[in-house]
Amino acid sequence: MKRRILLVDDDAAVLLTLKAVLELNQFEVDTAASAVEAERKLRSGVYQMVITDARMESDDAGFHVLRAAREQPYNPATALLTAYPPMDGDWRHSGAQSLLVKPIGTQDLMRQIEALLVTHEDQKRGPRLDMSRRDTRNRASKSKVS
Repeated sequence: MKRRILLVDDDAAVLLTLKAVLELNQFEVDTAASAVEAERKLRSGVYQMVITDARMESDDAGFHVLRAAREQPYNPATALLTAYPPMDGDWRHSGAQSLLVKPIGTQDLMRQIEALLVTHEDQKRGPRLDMSRRDTRNRASKSKVS
């Protein structure tokens, strides 16, 4: 099963180039050219990751996409794509888990995406893994007592 990414950018050249790169690397990619279109797709689809440009129809449009992504029950990984990275680290408070700075090379892009997906899945599974470890330890200690 291919992993699905929603890619959001108002620059058609960036959108099509990144889409092609991601598809060559076995991702299924949906695109949106605005925050409004992205929010509609977030509600109607399920994505493992959302990558959004920061500045589109407004300077903070990408942050609206991030907030909408974080509200989805399927909890996608989120990355902010920008040529103008905030110096104060503000992007972390907006719901982005990763910052992708344009221009970005293909290998670096894929390395960062794969790392974010792995980290995000680990975080989603974290509490369940801890619970199963505790259950295993409890069963082991009960069998020793018997």
